[in-house]
Amino acid sequence: MELLLSARPGQSCTVVEARGDLDMATAPQLRDNLQQLIDSGDRQVVVDLAGVGFIDSSALGMLVVMFKSLSEVGGRLSLAGVQPGVRRVLSITSVDRVIDIYDDVHAAEADITTSNGITGG
Repeated sequence: MELLLSARPGQSCTVVEARGDLDMATAPQLRDNLQQLIDSGDRQVVVDLAGVGFIDSSALGMLVVMFKSLSEVGGRLSLAGVQPGVRRVLSITSVDRVIDIYDDVHAAEADITTSNGITGG
């Protein structure tokens, strides 16, 4: 299945929306997209996985690598809208202990805003 990606400015972050399966064939596409954001200076990135129903080990590894890449430059990678099957895989592999997971993008944005000391108004 094809992976569709789109990025947009969020509240104190960049939101990358993914739709499709995250597997060996499509994980490099998301990795390249995230690396471009890091290279252009983005430091707070939320990956919206609401449209992702399947994730394999290569995609899990890629997410951890991108989490580390962002951490090394003082940034943060978060996941949002994770479907139950994908959440189960993240839990079984303990990736959910490394990368913050939120019910939806709004919750991730709110936490990033609070963590950065920015208040809405």
